[in-house]
Order: sequence, then C-alpha cells, then structure tokens
Amino acid sequence: MRIALDAMGGDEAPAVTVEGAMTALSVDSSLAIDLVGDPARLDPLLSRAEYDASRLAVVAAADVVGMDEKPTEALRQKPDSSIAVAWRLMASREVDAVVSAGNTGAVVAAGLRTRLFLPGVRRPGIAVTLPTMRGRSVLIDVGANPAARPEHLLQYAVMGVIYAREVLGVESPTVGLMNIGSEDSKGNELYRETHALLQGSTLADRYVGNIEGRGLYQGEADVLVCEGFVGNVVLKVSEGMAEFLIGALAHDVIGQLDVERDVALAALETASRQYHYREHGGAPLLGIDGVCMICHGSSDGRAIANALRAAATLQSRQVNAQIVDELGAATSGGPAGDSPGPTPQQAPQQVTQPHLAREAEEAEGARPS
Repeated sequence: MRIALDAMGGDEAPAVTVEGAMTALSVDSSLAIDLVGDPARLDPLLSRAEYDASRLAVVAAADVVGMDEKPTEALRQKPDSSIAVAWRLMASREVDAVVSAGNTGAVVAAGLRTRLFLPGVRRPGIAVTLPTMRGRSVLIDVGANPAARPEHLLQYAVMGVIYAREVLGVESPTVGLMNIGSEDSKGNELYRETHALLQGSTLADRYVGNIEGRGLYQGEADVLVCEGFVGNVVLKVSEGMAEFLIGALAHDVIGQLDVERDVALAALETASRQYHYREHGGAPLLGIDGVCMICHGSSDGRAIANALRAAATLQSRQVNAQIVDELGAATSGGPAGDSPGPTPQQAPQQVTQPHLAREAEEAEGARPS
C-alpha cells in the first residue's frame, strides 16, 4: 500500500510527519509513503535518516494551506498545496490513501472537488471513535457535511456500522440518531425525516431510535449519527470535558491523597492515554474511493504513525467494498438529490454543482481526536 502523507500539515510539521513516516515504515513492511511537501524543508530531515528509497519518496508541493485559512479560497489560490497534490496523487491512482494533519476543512474540500466518491455515496462523512461505559462508539459525521440531508445521514449510518464492525470489532453494531429527545417527534425536520428513513431501511432491526447527548457516553448505541455541525460541537465539547475532568481528578482528588498518590496518578495517565487521539492517529473520511485519514493538528510522530497504520487497516479490512455493497441494499430507490459519486473507472471531476461548491465553502471541518 502506498500512502500520500501531507508532510507540511500540522502544528509541528514537517519534523513530526517525517518522524511518523519513519516509524510506520519500520513496523509495517507493506507500507510505502510519498512525503508531499517542500523538498527544501524535507530533504535535510531525510538526510539524517536511513531508509529504503523505494518505500519513501518526496513529492514536491509548492504551497501549504495554513490552519487559519478559509479552505476553498486557499485551494483556489494554492492549487499546488500539499493537500491538493496529495489528493491528485490518489485521484490518479498513484497512491491508495491520503493522510493529513493539516487544515481539515481544506482536506475535506479537496476531496469534494475531486468527486472521488465510492459508487452510490452522496456525501462522505468523518467518523470518530469515542469511549463509552460499554466500550467504544462511532460518531459520524463530525464536520465534513454541516448541510446534510436525510439520505446522507442514512448513508452515514450504513458506513458507521461497517466501520464499527470491521475496525472496532463490534459483531452486530446498533445505530442511534443524535437528537434532543427520544420521542419520534423530537428534533427539526432533518432529524424527524432521518428517523423515519432509518425505521424503514434495512437497518431497522439494529436502529434503537433517537438518543440524547447523555446517552452517547452511556453506550446506548454503537454508532451515533448526526450532521457535521452537531457532530463537531459534540466532539469539541467532549474533548474539553475530558481535559477538565482529568485535570480536576488530578488536582482535587489525587492531589489530596497521602498514600499511593503516585500509583493513582499513573493509573489516571494510563487511562487518559488509552483514549488520546495519538493512539488511533486520526479519523477516516468514509465514502471516499480510496482512504483518507484526518489527523489532529497537534499530532506528534506517534499519532502520524498510527494514522498511517490505520489507513492500512481500512484497506486490508476491505471497508470500501463493503460500503458499496451495503449502501446499494440500504439506499436503493432512495430519494433523488445528489448524483452518486463516479465509479472507480471514471475520471474524477472538479465540483461544478453550485450546492457542492457551497458545502465545500462550509467545510470548516472538525479537528478529530
């Protein structure tokens, strides 16, 4: 498997991206990596390392999309940015995956521009894994599609089920719809229509209904579905609350212990590491004809390495093939709206539909954890 790594993406790039690439290559002999970025900054880092040139190469990219830049505007002004070049490599089948810790909105917008969607996928979605009282749950979408339609959320449910089953190992994942109440009448038009759509779909036997925010961490469903705006808010609140609770426990509880304080601190650090984003590297943009992993902007070398390995796992588990098969069964005869993505044999096209351009503009993106 060959992966295009946005070597310039992230707060500490390119040092940590090169470090992560080297680590991933050392632990997975099946990987090959193209470092996409500025050769003048990458070559000095590589000159100090030993590597197999057949498995690691530099692909020049003239520009970098900054973290604070507006995604689509930056992509128009910087057509040869590292993010854009990485996506072009995947569109031309020179690589199998794209991994980036750069501007998430630009990563998503570049994907929309290529129209590199799996057959039948109307809009890709970002999936993150969150800890719960019963294990782990998948939350999808957390920022790729803030202007979703009911048929998009139905597809996210299908993709989330496949991801939970194949990557998290959940034998028969249940599905819930994030909402402001459990009753059928709760939520706005989007959520009421999605609720009815899920009840009448092939997922009906695993659909547990509407789930309030507090039910997420109780593990009331293995897959939680929402549109990108709500998902991004949930993700950011979760990150902040986790940091607050860990800090409060360390200061207010463990700090008061006279005996076994070091043991308690070590246990807390072990638990927090288990759920830290660096341990699973990034979040997949599901629905792409290929693999795209979106990493946290503050990713270190370990996080980058784990994201590269996670991309390889998605390919080896044949997640995309299963998405195509199961979407066909779940959404056949579904409502018209967006045209499905191109088949793998069709050449990717630039976005020309006005509504896709608008959604690319809105793709400010989550910073997955």
